[in-house]
Amino acid sequence: MTTTYAALLRGINVGGTKKLPMAELRTLMEGLGHDAVRTYLQSGQAVFTSGHGDGESLAAELAQAVEKRFGFTVDVIVRDHTYLKAIADNCPFPAAELEARQLHVTYFSVPVAEDRFAELDQAAYLPEEFRLGDRALYLYAPDGLGRSKLAVELSRPRRNKGLIATSRNWNTVLKLVELTGS
Repeated sequence: MTTTYAALLRGINVGGTKKLPMAELRTLMEGLGHDAVRTYLQSGQAVFTSGHGDGESLAAELAQAVEKRFGFTVDVIVRDHTYLKAIADNCPFPAAELEARQLHVTYFSVPVAEDRFAELDQAAYLPEEFRLGDRALYLYAPDGLGRSKLAVELSRPRRNKGLIATSRNWNTVLKLVELTGS
């Protein structure tokens, strides 16, 4: 059985580091036996079909291949269409009423318990807010991510210890649902 997935690569082609041309990423993924490989933007999204493995094993395989080919490590999360659609459908914020720059999703490699954020005084960051979902964190930042003090606090290494985390804006969240569904 063939499944359509999105691979989310963390921190590539940002600030001149970890340069990974999308054409080369597509070629690399095709060499791993994946089909219908497409990339979206330059910031590390690839959509592909595969008849072997699962999200976790496909992510590990791709991370290893990138390191071997390009010489740097990269965190990778792979999710299928059903998961990506559920994340979009279950957004706890009124996404249709917000500008895409105000809403972000951080995808986690594993489920994250609320106690990881227990000592965080959410009221101190209002009107910014976050909610946890299925291996995801939804962030509402009304002034955008670049001005978000809550985003800075949420991305601190101690909060993400032991897991892979990578964020996408709402436009990218929706585009990945579309691309994996077609």
